[in-house]
Amino acid sequence: MRILDAGALISLDRGERDIWALIAEVQRAGQRPVVVAPVIAQAWRGAGRQARLARVLSGTEVVVADDLLSRRAGELLAVAATSDVLDALVALVAADRPGCEVLTSDPDDIHHLLQSLKVKRRIRRV
Repeated sequence: MRILDAGALISLDRGERDIWALIAEVQRAGQRPVVVAPVIAQAWRGAGRQARLARVLSGTEVVVADDLLSRRAGELLAVAATSDVLDALVALVAADRPGCEVLTSDPDDIHHLLQSLKVKRRIRRV
């Protein structure tokens, strides 16, 4: 299972082959990539301009940042002494999914947040 951050969505939108190959692996395994809903807002600028991204998003599992997840993100930011809400949401979703891999443009930030959670996950720079 792969979790996508905004950088991963932007790479998909740009048509970068490496990340498209990773998404194809997920799909061949009968899985769907995972995206936290607010991450979509960071990458989305309109269907007319983002047909590739729209295609990927139609096949993703979207995790809603509900009250509980949002509060957990705030607490994680306090513990980690950092401020990127979206990275915190991605790290929490990854922490809740053993065996997942995070596709991110900010591997150091995600690593730091996962360390603060005392969780190890695979992280791949995109």
